[in-house]
Amino acid sequence: MTGLFITLEGPEGAGKSTNREYLAQRLREHGLDVVLTREPGGTPLAERIRELLLTPADEPMNSDTELLLVFAARAQHLAQVIHPALARGAVVLCDRFTDATYAYQGGGRGLSVQRIEQLEHFVQGDKRPDLTLIFDLPVEVGLSRAAARGRLDRFEQEGLDFFEAVRSAYLNRAGQNPQRYRVVDAGQSLTAVQQDLDALLPELLERTLG
Repeated sequence: MTGLFITLEGPEGAGKSTNREYLAQRLREHGLDVVLTREPGGTPLAERIRELLLTPADEPMNSDTELLLVFAARAQHLAQVIHPALARGAVVLCDRFTDATYAYQGGGRGLSVQRIEQLEHFVQGDKRPDLTLIFDLPVEVGLSRAAARGRLDRFEQEGLDFFEAVRSAYLNRAGQNPQRYRVVDAGQSLTAVQQDLDALLPELLERTLG
């Protein structure tokens, strides 16, 4: 067995957390060691950075500050959770990773891709997800779902243009590297989405058990 690093990406309201739990259950049915984690966060220190990033505050956060905090949390997360889990052969299911940085800080904030790439190489070396699932749905639908959950965080308070840019960035990355990405129609019913995940199971099992 070898470790497998799978990331789940997508905008607000796309159902990543629910479907991460479902996918974990299906993989565990086959005897796999599955680790569930998220970004920003995943360790006590990285979760404190998450609070800084998501909590609305009177002082505006500079976009470069935001970008550096994201990668600071990621460095801790990789060292404490992701690398050790993969080393013992676990499947890591991570709710967001560096593709979110390209989508939110690159697409949404307009920061340069080159700057993000420099930090990606500095923090991650050559570590990249083995597979990335992008849960895609219209922006208005996602924001409506997010609003129904209650109080909006600092990112969820952004406008439609911001989230249209986020969505475009995700889909552009998927189009550039179809070997690593799978786009899931998150606008379907939950049952239909999970049927799509079931269709991916043979590939995932082959990668881990084969």
